[in-house]
Amino acid sequence: MPARRPGRGDRGQVAIEFVGMVPLILLLVAAVWECVLIGYAFSLAGNAADEGARAGAVAEEGAHDACTAAAGEHIGDAWGMHADCGPSGDIYKATVTLKIPVLYPGLNFGEITGTGGAAMEKE
Repeated sequence: MPARRPGRGDRGQVAIEFVGMVPLILLLVAAVWECVLIGYAFSLAGNAADEGARAGAVAEEGAHDACTAAAGEHIGDAWGMHADCGPSGDIYKATVTLKIPVLYPGLNFGEITGTGGAAMEKE
């Protein structure tokens, strides 16, 4: 009996390689998605801090409340935003902290901080 039957070839080899590669591909997709979420969180935190600082700098009264409201205007609750606003000399500063998501906002493992400042426009 021959060691290899004629006509059989490598039938089934593609299925075995596919089963072996699928977990690696899924792991790579999850890692890329996590990098996208972290980058988006950095962008959100920086933009929210800039908006909050600008709102606090132009507010006549209640600058802290205006800053916090402006910072959280475009950020959902799942990001766990915390804003710290206040004047620092002639500049109104805002620091926004967001939670780092794991695969989707709501499941978090750390924090990202964004800072912003705007010149005070009060006389």
